[in-house]
Amino acid sequence: MSRDLSHKLHILDHPLAAHKMSILRDAQTPSHRFRQTLHELSWLLAFPAFEMLQLASVEITTPLETMTAQTLSDPAPCIVSILRAGNGLADGFSQICPEASLGHLGLYRDHDTLQPVSYYSSLPDQMDKRQVILVDPMLATGGSATMAIETLRNMGVADVVFACLVAAPEGVAALHGAHPDVPIVTAALDRELNDQAYILPGLGDAGDRLYGQAS
Repeated sequence: MSRDLSHKLHILDHPLAAHKMSILRDAQTPSHRFRQTLHELSWLLAFPAFEMLQLASVEITTPLETMTAQTLSDPAPCIVSILRAGNGLADGFSQICPEASLGHLGLYRDHDTLQPVSYYSSLPDQMDKRQVILVDPMLATGGSATMAIETLRNMGVADVVFACLVAAPEGVAALHGAHPDVPIVTAALDRELNDQAYILPGLGDAGDRLYGQAS
């Protein structure tokens, strides 16, 4: 389902992913269909992101015999959404892995400085023992993702995977410049950022389109 272009960048290579990305990119797609399509695509995106989960061995008894099986490590992983648009991915990820805890980090990009600003944090306990899947639809400048990872690192989180719908080369370079150990899983690697730091060709403001606030 994914092709590995480098050690830490994974781009979805699937016909359904390409089809759903076309719907999301189309400016004529209404909000309700954008929301549903993003939710569907999040299930596809979750699989390569969850390929990196750690497992533990346990002894179980089937109806026929005892065997060694694999289960999620304890404590379970945590899906962390960068608010607000990250919730569109987090909802789908949590359906694939309902055992995972959910956390939220509120960040927005200042339109004048283009720098991230933190305004909210709600994360479960034992974060220093959990694997984290950090989700946000867009990786543009990389500022918000980098700040979110720094917040998690300060809590003792060692294992982070970042998942997004669309990444810009500038964002990939910035995130890996700050955190070279963090894998990036994305549905598309786009061409570049424009002078307002929007991804081209992109899909616009994912949060506005997700919640019906696009102009």
